[in-house]
Amino acid sequence: MRLARGDAEILALAVPAFGALVAEPLFLLVDSAIVGSLGTTSLAGLGIAGALLATMVNIFVFLAYGTTAAVARRVGAGDLRTALARGIDGLWLAGGLGVAAALVTGLAAPLLVGAFHADPAVASQAVRYLRWSAAGVPAMLVVLASTGVLRGLQDTRTPLVVAATGAAVNAVLNLVLVRGLGLGIAGSGLGTAVTQVGMGLATTAVVVRGAVRHGVPLRPHPAGIRAGGRAGVPLLVRTAALRATLLLTAWAATRLGSAPLAAHQVVANLWSLLALALDALAIAAQALTGRFLGAADVAGTRRATSRMVRWGVGGGVVLGLVLLAVRGLLGPLFSPDAPVRAALAAALVVAALMQPLAGYVFVLDGVLIGAGDGRYLAVAAVVQLLLYLPLIALVAARAPHGPAGLVWLWVAFAAGWMGVRAAFLGRRARGSAWMVTGAGR
Repeated sequence: MRLARGDAEILALAVPAFGALVAEPLFLLVDSAIVGSLGTTSLAGLGIAGALLATMVNIFVFLAYGTTAAVARRVGAGDLRTALARGIDGLWLAGGLGVAAALVTGLAAPLLVGAFHADPAVASQAVRYLRWSAAGVPAMLVVLASTGVLRGLQDTRTPLVVAATGAAVNAVLNLVLVRGLGLGIAGSGLGTAVTQVGMGLATTAVVVRGAVRHGVPLRPHPAGIRAGGRAGVPLLVRTAALRATLLLTAWAATRLGSAPLAAHQVVANLWSLLALALDALAIAAQALTGRFLGAADVAGTRRATSRMVRWGVGGGVVLGLVLLAVRGLLGPLFSPDAPVRAALAAALVVAALMQPLAGYVFVLDGVLIGAGDGRYLAVAAVVQLLLYLPLIALVAARAPHGPAGLVWLWVAFAAGWMGVRAAFLGRRARGSAWMVTGAGR
C-alpha cells in the first residue's frame, strides 16, 4: 500500500525519532543491569541518582522543543542561515545551563540525595554516581539542544544514529569500568559522562558543519541566547506542571496500599513506554508545524495537523489493542504476588482504553509547541494541574484499597487529566490564534 506524500513525510520524521527516544531507556536499562551485579545497595543508589538526572533532563527539555520550533519556522521561511544561527545560540544556552547544572549536581549531591531519606549505604552510592556523572551534564543538555536543531532541519536520522551508537558505547564502557577495572558505581557514572560527552560532540559537529557551510558565526550572541532563554520559560513552566501531575498521581498511589502501589509503578512505566511511540509523532508535529507556519502555509498547517491527529489516534488504538491483548501475560513478568497481578491487570484496561486519547493529546501538544505557542501551553498546564488537584485528592481520600482503588486512580489520571488536556488543546487547535506565520515568533 502506497502512502500519501504527507503520511510518508510524517513517518520519515517519526520513525527515526521513535528509535532515538527508545535508545535512552535502553541506556538506563544497561546501566541498571551492570550496576545490579554489584548488589542491591548499588542498584538502589543508581535508582535515586537516575531519578534525579532524569528529572533534570525533563526540566531542560525545552532546549530541544523550543529550538525545534524556532529552527523549523525559519527553515519554512527559506532562511536557513538564520535557522542555523538560532541553533548555535541554543547550543551556547545549553552549554551555559549545563555547566551550572553540573556544579549543582556535583556540589549539592548529598543534599539532593538526602531528600529521599534513603539508607546511608544507598545514599552513599547515589552520591558517588551523581558526582562521577556530573561532568556529563553539560553534554546532556547540549545533546538536547543540538537534537532540537536537527529536528528543526527535518533531520531525525542523525539523532537516531548518535543515540544508538551512544547506547552501545555506554554498554561497553560500563562493562569495562565497572567490572573490568572494578570501579563500582563510580565507573558507571564515569562511563555515562564519557558517553554523553561523545554524543554531545557528535551532534554538535553536525550542527557546526552546517553553520560553517552557510557562513554562520560560531561565537555566542548574547541577544540570541537571551531570546532563547525567554522563549524556553513557558515550556519550562509547562514541563514543571506536567511533572507535578505525575508526582501527585504517584503520591495518591501510596495511599492505596503496597500492592496497588507496586502495580501502579508498573502501569506508569508501561504508559511511559507507549508514550514514546506517540511522542515520536509529536516530534514530527513540532518539525512540520514550524516549517509550514514559517512558509506562511496556513492551509498546509491545517492539513498536516489533521493528518497527524489521525496518526496519533490511530496509533493509540493499535497500542491500546496490543496492551489489552498482552495484559494477562504481564503480571507474572513483574510480580509473583497475586494482589499485585490483580491490580495490574485491572489498571491496564484503563491505560489501554485511553491510548487513543493520549495519541490525540500528544500530537496536538507537539503541534502547538511547533507553532511556538508556549505561553498558552504553560497557562493551560497550570490550570489543568489545578483542576486535577481536587480529583486526585478525592481519589486519595475515598478510593478503596486493592485493584478497585488503582482503577479509580487511573481513571482520574488517564481519563480525567488527559481528558482535560484534550479539551484545552483541541479548543486551541480549532482556533487560529496559534497560527502565527512567518519566520518570527
